[in-house]
Amino acid sequence: MDPTDIDLAVDLGRQALWVAVKLSFAPLLVGLVVGVVISVFQAATQVQEQTLTFIPKMAAVVLTLFVLMPWLLAILVEYTEEIFLVWMQQWR
Repeated sequence: MDPTDIDLAVDLGRQALWVAVKLSFAPLLVGLVVGVVISVFQAATQVQEQTLTFIPKMAAVVLTLFVLMPWLLAILVEYTEEIFLVWMQQWR
């Protein structure tokens, strides 16, 4: 196995992790913010219903994914194109 193959594999793995972070950051952040707001509301009103947090967080995350879908798909397409370009260069 060539050392450049190992470097390439490590680089592609690093890029894959970075893509995963970029794709998951916005929905996770929205879920966190909505959860904190609902928790403050529950603490202020002393309403301790567990299902009250689930539906708004789920709706906020789905709405975020829907709004950001073009950007998320652009990131995935760019990464996929880069993988195919590297693969094509390796097999020339």
